[in-house]
Amino acid sequence: MIPVRDTRSDVLDSRLVSPRGTAPKLERRPRALLALEDGAFFEGRSFGRLGETAGEVVFNTALCGYQEVLTDPSYHGQIVTMTYPHIGNYGVNREDVESTRPQVAGFVVREISTVASSWRSSGELHRYLDEAAVVGISEIDTRALTRHLRTHGAKRGVISTLTENRDELVDRARASRSMTGLDLAREVTCDKPYRVEASEGEDGDAPSRLGGRTFHVVAYDFGIKRNILRMLSAAGCDITVVPATTSAGEALALEPDGIFLSNGPGDPEPCVYAIEAARELILAKPTFGICLGHQIMGLACGGRTFKLKFGHRGANHPVKNLATGGVAITSQNHGFAVLPDLFDDPDLELTHVNLNDGTVEGFRHRALPAFSVQYHPEASPGPHDSHYLFTQFLKLMDSGEPPRTLPRAHAAGVPAGL
Repeated sequence: MIPVRDTRSDVLDSRLVSPRGTAPKLERRPRALLALEDGAFFEGRSFGRLGETAGEVVFNTALCGYQEVLTDPSYHGQIVTMTYPHIGNYGVNREDVESTRPQVAGFVVREISTVASSWRSSGELHRYLDEAAVVGISEIDTRALTRHLRTHGAKRGVISTLTENRDELVDRARASRSMTGLDLAREVTCDKPYRVEASEGEDGDAPSRLGGRTFHVVAYDFGIKRNILRMLSAAGCDITVVPATTSAGEALALEPDGIFLSNGPGDPEPCVYAIEAARELILAKPTFGICLGHQIMGLACGGRTFKLKFGHRGANHPVKNLATGGVAITSQNHGFAVLPDLFDDPDLELTHVNLNDGTVEGFRHRALPAFSVQYHPEASPGPHDSHYLFTQFLKLMDSGEPPRTLPRAHAAGVPAGL
């Protein structure tokens, strides 16, 4: 059996930089350059740490929530562009973190605020990133960059304050790691299991306990966000968080009531260890997957995944629930998706679809208590429309019965007109 230690504080605490830090004033920062692998080039000003960084350049359309974005492990290995033009105006604090440190490879904004105007603020964004060694670039045309990525797809890129040689930077971008075929879950997962206990009483907008019962959930850490643990804990779950490479046998030896497959970065297909574990786990226990966990469940059920052109990242993505006809506005952060030929298997049912591009956003097993969604029902940042999915998971653990079924005609594919 896997040893378990109580390290809730390891997950829920994050070091914050004092406003009295020693980072140089932003107005003195030197020029910075962003080069993409296709030769596109953007000039701006550095903020955060001076230096050079490489990663996949993507964009996020959320209007706020930049600290949650920065600390979300699903962004590991990526240079994130915020499409909203003014970032940093409310500073940073100890509450709005999704892991113990910033996870992004780099950060791109139109304008960085050096003044934090919020009673919740514990520091300034540019100092926070400097302390965390995150290289950023500001004062570039983020609209032009976003349009370029939408037209040509997400690109590998380099931000640098070390050289202005464009050819060198483009070559370095082309030599950096490709997200396709890259297993990043191993890089962000916890080193050893730890416990998060069920919280006392209800926690704001988190789901309520089900009949006063406490459930034991084994949560696979592929890059799990803090707010997922908060939601499960507030709903009355004792959580054992286990490393991504934990076998099904090791997880089941902990005698859980349910299995949670978390979000995470990278390509799901190289995560063979997780796919094999999920294949066994969905046969044994109620299982709920989100984001990378959803993709791993799809692969475990015999499906395939593919890389989206520029991904879904933001807090305003409309998703239709095919069982109710309702539309939820969702928080999303992923660059891969499950192919719809998964539903050639009559035991699997499409439950949610993206209204922007028709991609798969959720499915369930007709005979087993297992379901998953591609988006982030815990939000953080984002709307709370999908918190009900945590209650659905509680009901699965309570009864062991699959969620209710759609008529076969609706499960076969996306309804006409989507």
